[in-house]
Amino acid sequence: MPFELSSRSFSRGDILMTKIKPLSITAAIATLLFIPLLFTSATVHDGNEAEKHDKKENHVEKLTDNRTPQIPKSATFAGEEIDLTPQDRRERMDREMLSFCYSHINTMLQIKRANRLFPIVEPILKECGIPDDFKYLMIIECNGDVEARSSAGAAGPWQFLERTGREYGLEVNGEIDERYHLEKATRAACKYLKASYEEYGDWLTVAASYNTGRANVTKRINAQKEKKAIDLVLLPETSRYIFRLMAVKEIFSDPKAYGFILHSSDLYPIIPIARSITINGAVSSWADIAKKNGLTYLQLHEANPWIRSASMTNKNRRTYMVRIPDTEALRYDPSQTRAYDSRWVVE
Repeated sequence: MPFELSSRSFSRGDILMTKIKPLSITAAIATLLFIPLLFTSATVHDGNEAEKHDKKENHVEKLTDNRTPQIPKSATFAGEEIDLTPQDRRERMDREMLSFCYSHINTMLQIKRANRLFPIVEPILKECGIPDDFKYLMIIECNGDVEARSSAGAAGPWQFLERTGREYGLEVNGEIDERYHLEKATRAACKYLKASYEEYGDWLTVAASYNTGRANVTKRINAQKEKKAIDLVLLPETSRYIFRLMAVKEIFSDPKAYGFILHSSDLYPIIPIARSITINGAVSSWADIAKKNGLTYLQLHEANPWIRSASMTNKNRRTYMVRIPDTEALRYDPSQTRAYDSRWVVE
């Protein structure tokens, strides 16, 4: 070593005053230049540690914002009060509340889209004698996306399979698919729900049958000697389904309480229809029809998502009412949007 230090503990002053053996002037100078680096390094190290500590503290503070949602003691669905105090019910509800509260993108989009869908769906449910709460079943089926399609082939706002859609009066083929027609699909869903209620007399059991099929629900009712789906051992997906239905209603009833802060301008408005045109023959090009009406094919399709191809042969010569949206309304001003349900927004 070019220099020696005593074995006692020392300070910076001690180091500077330590006798340097006269090995060489160069070595002594190098030593003096090296000493400040020791303390600079220590200072930087201490600073980094402090910064890391501050970041850790901030991270802890952010974590504390992830609060678990409060689970109500009961929920109301289709006019019936559901007791949520039993252990299994409370924990199943808790899971779905957590799922919705921390799937922020999906839940936000569901509320935004509901502003456009509910004004159309609610009157149809009422007309068909189906409880208003079934609009939430549509939400959990499609996330508010009218053009949703599952990997199993279920399609549209009510997620009908092809066979079931045809069974309930919907046209389904490569050119026209009325599973994507909001009004017609809603009426078809009402037929299914009404038939299920005649069999079970319980609306949550009706909802379970919508998810898994009446045959499966009936089989389990008979085997387990219970009358209501909420008391049955069901397939995991269906078991969650009926609690998802209650959870989404709970959150939609007061989004602010669960951390979803929206303004009216955040919601999606209904796009007014300027007029409808009647089509009862073949269509060589839907794009040409769109252009003649001042639209792009995309805009025509979004107003009529049941149109599924660029042309239509219409071999059966059916009549279709094609909606032409108000072109001015397609460039809507968000500040003019009104909330369909005032509970959804903070003004």
